[in-house]
Amino acid sequence: MTSLTQLSQAIHDAPRWHQAEQFQNSNEIQITPLANEALGAIVTGLDARKAQSGATIFRLKQALAEHLILIFKQQSLDDLQYLAFASYFGSIFHPAKDNPVLATQEESGTPPDVVPVSNAVGQGDYTGHGELAPHADHQWTPQPSFGSLLYAIEIPEQGGKTSWINTIKAHEALDEETKQHIEQLQLITYNPFVRAQNNKGQGGYAKTPLYRFHDQPIVGHAYPHPLVRIHPETGRKALWLNTRSEVEIVNYDDQ
Repeated sequence: MTSLTQLSQAIHDAPRWHQAEQFQNSNEIQITPLANEALGAIVTGLDARKAQSGATIFRLKQALAEHLILIFKQQSLDDLQYLAFASYFGSIFHPAKDNPVLATQEESGTPPDVVPVSNAVGQGDYTGHGELAPHADHQWTPQPSFGSLLYAIEIPEQGGKTSWINTIKAHEALDEETKQHIEQLQLITYNPFVRAQNNKGQGGYAKTPLYRFHDQPIVGHAYPHPLVRIHPETGRKALWLNTRSEVEIVNYDDQ
């Protein structure tokens, strides 16, 4: 099934209603901030298979803006229900064919709307079997995605944890001189999938440099984005960095 067909089917199968009583009761939904953590809140009582009212969606979006990560407990979704729920937060991310991302298919040049990620060989093992470096998704595209929705189906009893970093607090922790110095800087993050394709047989991602100096060739497209991003809803500033990516600061001395 192509991604476009998959998305169309999800829209077709999305919950339909004619009366307000058919929405999930918003009073059943609780949002609890994680105590003593840098970010995150747990959402309980929500059934993501049900139609949600505009007021509930607005409440979830406000909570996401405030807490940055929402954890939805006790869900049971198929792919189409998953897509329908994701669409409450925005349109599904579709990169251009010349900007590969995780799980981009060779025949179509685009990824499926729902990307299976697994360590089972041949079943979504796009990320390999090692620890991934902390990163933000799609920084190398002209219009990066707003966020990512992860759905855990099978997890190990020990280990395999996913962590998030509050880069708003990271920016707040900087001294004022550093904040002023980096305020207007533009960062280019080069596409790691293009670099890996070019390095096939030579180590792939392992051969990716951490900085592109001006005397080195450009691999793939170059899209500048602010090093300090401003959240469009809260106005809070955040550092927009990965721990291991090939980057370049625009009009800045290499050394």
